Amino acid sequence: MPEYTAPGVSVEETSPRRPSIAGGSTSTAGFVGRTEHIRNAKLDNDAMLDKPVLVQSWTEFVETFGRYSKRRAPYLPPAVQGFFENGGRRCYVVRVPDGAEDEHYIGADMTGLQALCTVDDISIVCIPGVTSLSVQQAMISHCENMRDRVCILDSEKNADVQAVLTQRNSLHSSYGHGALYYPWIRVMMESGKKTRLHRVHDFVPPCGHIAGIYAQTDSGRGVHQAPANVVVSGALDVKVHVTKNEQEILNPKGINCIRTFPGRGILVWGARTLCEGPEWKYVNVRRLLLYLEESIKNGTEWTVFKPNGEALWADVRRTVEDFLMGVWRNGMLQGAKPEEAFFVKCDRTTMTQNDLDNGRLVCLIGVAPLRPAEFVIFRISQWTSGVIKAPL
Repeated sequence: MPEYTAPGVSVEETSPRRPSIAGGSTSTAGFVGRTEHIRNAKLDNDAMLDKPVLVQSWTEFVETFGRYSKRRAPYLPPAVQGFFENGGRRCYVVRVPDGAEDEHYIGADMTGLQALCTVDDISIVCIPGVTSLSVQQAMISHCENMRDRVCILDSEKNADVQAVLTQRNSLHSSYGHGALYYPWIRVMMESGKKTRLHRVHDFVPPCGHIAGIYAQTDSGRGVHQAPANVVVSGALDVKVHVTKNEQEILNPKGINCIRTFPGRGILVWGARTLCEGPEWKYVNVRRLLLYLEESIKNGTEWTVFKPNGEALWADVRRTVEDFLMGVWRNGMLQGAKPEEAFFVKCDRTTMTQNDLDNGRLVCLIGVAPLRPAEFVIFRISQWTSGVIKAPL
């Protein structure tokens, strides 16, 4: 550090450090549905309607919203309980009025689903047990419009294989923002007041448990990993026991099955979105790209109002490249070397004169995501005295 020996004004030139990009959160869920109508010391029930409330544990949810109630709250409490049982840590809950119709869930005045628009860090959206086409398609549209989240859709409660195929064929997700899970699962829940609790077993929609598995996979292995081949904690049985032959029909259609495997338990056995094209076929690829987009967007806000020239473009390139280098080193992208995993361009080839005249900085980024090994194939040949015979 320089010493100053005479009074006066001194000017020093320093090399400013480029801000780095921190990875964003991917595991905060947003739930919409009915809860018990209880009085709470912290929150008034009427004031809680259609407002996102942050919940960070099952105990906190019970204190705020109550427990399972077959008449008033058959689906939302079990879903939130399943979320925390399976690894979830943070969620927002939007309580809708008793007897709310589909129109309320997708209302335009910040009711139901629209209330989640006010929360930036939500990455997963669930409306447990509501399986009407209008609501589920609205969930997909909501996620596409927000561009930072996906929704987990429940199959109909009593659907057989043909019924869930019919449901799936009515849903459209061009960019992979929706994923459908089948069938419902049987769980144990507590019902009643704190002084008189009793246990209830019932079949509930799986979306909350699946959202918890998303969060568990993100924290344990990374958002690039497929949230599948994972035990569904809290699940005691499944409504329909899907066979291997039935899954061979459902999987190509983007219906993710929950299956029972002897000796292994009840597992999520699928990780596909409802996108019919190959680009956004897998849940982990869709969510990885959302994670990258959100992280880069938030990590480069410092560029706004900076002089839009070569120096800024170089800083942007280096900042994004440093972030993607870390992503690649963590095994989230393909490629034996960085140039096979990603590229970043920010120069006069990515911007027109019109862009420059109107203050637009345009950066082109390409990444090569890893796709899950759905079909693991071993070809076995009989080897005898140096002769390989035909495969079995």
